Amino acid sequence: MARRDLGREFGWLWASYAVSAYGSGLGFGALPLIAVTVLHASPIQVSALAAVGPAVGALVALPLGPWVEFQRKRPVMIAMDLLRFAVMATIPIAYALGHLGFIQLMIVSAVIAAAKIAFGAASGAYLKALVRPDDLLVANSRFESTNWSSIAVGPPLGGAAIGIFGPVVTVIADALSYLLSAFAVTAIRGSEERPQRNSASPLRIADLLEGWRHLLNHPGLRALYLNQLLVSGLIMATEPLLAVLLLRELGFSPWQYGLAFAAPCLGGLVGSRLAGRVVKRYGQIRVLRTVGALRAIWLIGLVFVQPGVPGLLTVIVVELAIIISMSLYNPVLATYRLEHTPKDRIARTLSAWSIGSGAAIAVLSALGGLLASVTSPRTALAVAGLLILASPLLLPRRPEPAPPAATTSHALSQKGAIS
Repeated sequence: MARRDLGREFGWLWASYAVSAYGSGLGFGALPLIAVTVLHASPIQVSALAAVGPAVGALVALPLGPWVEFQRKRPVMIAMDLLRFAVMATIPIAYALGHLGFIQLMIVSAVIAAAKIAFGAASGAYLKALVRPDDLLVANSRFESTNWSSIAVGPPLGGAAIGIFGPVVTVIADALSYLLSAFAVTAIRGSEERPQRNSASPLRIADLLEGWRHLLNHPGLRALYLNQLLVSGLIMATEPLLAVLLLRELGFSPWQYGLAFAAPCLGGLVGSRLAGRVVKRYGQIRVLRTVGALRAIWLIGLVFVQPGVPGLLTVIVVELAIIISMSLYNPVLATYRLEHTPKDRIARTLSAWSIGSGAAIAVLSALGGLLASVTSPRTALAVAGLLILASPLLLPRRPEPAPPAATTSHALSQKGAIS
């Protein structure tokens, strides 16, 4: 089967996503690592860095969704990339001068989280206008494939680089990736019309809540959103629990722990490449319901992890099954979300989705950690594995009417007026 050509402009957008994803892969876990090895932070401080920074970033991003909605999207993406480059670059500079502090890491974490939400909102709106409606799934599948390959390759290489060059080298690589991403977005040609607001008045509370209003008023999106909050929150909440179980209680070495998470990410290439064929054969809603249910059944398997090679293989098999399911499901979900969101609400809807997901992950991670401290990490994993089994009840039960074909945006893109 010939590879579908989505055009030069999409190629630059994909390049922007790829270089940023691989930079983030290299820098995965860099801030907690610096907090522990350089600043000698306590476990409470490391937990705060992982939770409070993104939470503050989400609050900062709350008014950004409406603001992004009524701006040209390409300048917003460039600005968010440059902002992330600048704030990440402060870490190696402060480290070299001997002035790196924990508060600085918290601020960097919050700014990165807010900028990521704003960039995602702008790029999602831009993508819908950039490619044909029937190419959205292909585009989202390519993003998904790139994301998982960066996670598979980046962290092991980043760990090796830190061992050779020191603790801030991956932060430098991550910062430079945002700069390269901005250059790639700049290379996209064509003028872009500024979206017009229906009112000249300042942003109101209603503007801030419009994304959630759209998600909760649309039956299909409401079901998928609530399902995603529960599933992503529970899956992410198990990561620190599994780290404690494997490294502290079962005696796995750091390289085994890294292998257990890096190797299954290759399954993301499988699922993302299958998405288009599976949707073509079975239909969008059926895939969302079936694969959405499948991704929930594997997590309970982590409860049965034992020491040694069998335990390592258990983690790899369970994570591989989860990642294949997620990588097939995610591009279909992203496509459905864009198809069922009017173009004048895309940025606010995507911002609301990201903020809600981040909040759910923070809350469920905190509850998981509390339960593990009272009982044990294995018990907390069991509770998460049982709770996620109920998540398919939130999936859509019937298909929503397909929106009208969005030919206008693609026609504009052909004329160089992407909105």
